[in-house]
Amino acid sequence: MPKVRFLRSNVEVEVQPGAKIRDVALKNGVQLYPGIHRIANCHGFAQCGSCRVLLQNGTEKNVSRKTLLERLRLAMSYFAIGHGDELRLACQARVTGDVDVLERPPANFSGTYAPEVEAARRRLREGKY
Repeated sequence: MPKVRFLRSNVEVEVQPGAKIRDVALKNGVQLYPGIHRIANCHGFAQCGSCRVLLQNGTEKNVSRKTLLERLRLAMSYFAIGHGDELRLACQARVTGDVDVLERPPANFSGTYAPEVEAARRRLREGKY
């Protein structure tokens, strides 16, 4: 069974293949939504983009292909700059293999998530996920 590791929350969960990352996170108490989006979000319909996650360590190949709604939503957003393949909407991405997820990535204007990503990668290397 595939494993989903939420790097910020230090949570690792075994899931059934085909499970949506959003559903896995909510079921296991992982906070996907920043600020007011905890209440005001689209509830999984790919309209708000607030459940965006950054897939780490080459695991972006272990999720389903982007849906049309997801591609459209990400195309209209500034936060995908420089991370087109790694950035996904948790409400649309279905798990097909082991996945490392950085939930609530910061806004990305420069094409890098350097401080957050490096901290998550360091925790993963040290076995502190």
